[in-house]
Amino acid sequence: MSRLLLAPMEGLADDVLREVLTRVGGYDHAVTEFVRVSGTLLPARAFTRLSPELLNGGRTTAGTPVVVQLLGSDPECLAANAARLARLSPPGIDLNFGCPAPTVNRHRGGAALLGEPELLYAIVSAVRAAVPADIPVTAKMRLGIADTALAIDCAQALAEGGARSLVVHARTKEQGYKPPAHWEWIAAIREAVRVPVVANGEVWTVGDWRRCRAVSGCADVMLGRGAVSDPYLAQRIRGDAAPAPTAAEWAALLPHLAAFWQGVLAKVEARHAPGRIKLWLGYLRRTWAEAEALYAALRPLRQPAEVTALLAGFVPTLREAA
Repeated sequence: MSRLLLAPMEGLADDVLREVLTRVGGYDHAVTEFVRVSGTLLPARAFTRLSPELLNGGRTTAGTPVVVQLLGSDPECLAANAARLARLSPPGIDLNFGCPAPTVNRHRGGAALLGEPELLYAIVSAVRAAVPADIPVTAKMRLGIADTALAIDCAQALAEGGARSLVVHARTKEQGYKPPAHWEWIAAIREAVRVPVVANGEVWTVGDWRRCRAVSGCADVMLGRGAVSDPYLAQRIRGDAAPAPTAAEWAALLPHLAAFWQGVLAKVEARHAPGRIKLWLGYLRRTWAEAEALYAALRPLRQPAEVTALLAGFVPTLREAA
């Protein structure tokens, strides 16, 4: 059976949403948003803040392992921070060479490094040497910056540097998240390296998952925005949920939505909280008409108390908590 991994999604899938999605279930492991490493040795709290799962044996409360992702361009600094992170016993350490965000790329991070295969090799080999052998070091990459000319070179550099496996997002940095994903390039990379390759990009449905595996030749797939839009997607792929979304699933999801809201309230400033649930509902409305209606009702609300009151009309447990 395909391994299913929950993708790191900066600004979207933090520990609160990871907790909900892994509770719904179906994932072999999840990866955090990146911890930015830039010239300093970070304190332990920098890692536990982004991955509070480290305080729970590196797992969500549902038991899903959570790999911590690092982003940076200095091999020595990344290695030192990876060594400090390793003391917290994460299930794995992942290195980000895939983020396309301009603010990250301007500071030589993420996908901006895909023009320098020799630097990728130096980073992975330094991190691998600094981390105990029992902690896997992996990497995530895109197909390149503006084109795919160095895609194979980059993948080989990461594998030869010591990455145990690679996740390949099947688009270049400049392509961002625009369809289509070029799964055929993942197949070329898979054939060029000796480590397992995980396919990523544009998997929104069970049909997409099947096509992605067929074209890429990869057994394992990482789910990103598709998982946020349909929290039952991993279960569908495994045959443990209906092949297509149902109204009954929406009803079953509502308590999870309430748990997410309570988690957001506990984590962020009140003024930012409504935006977080609107963001998730913006994805959920791709899947359920009921989510569209709830999104429309929530959209004009600005105060957390207003959001809580509206949600309480749908979720009895939230009404009791209030």
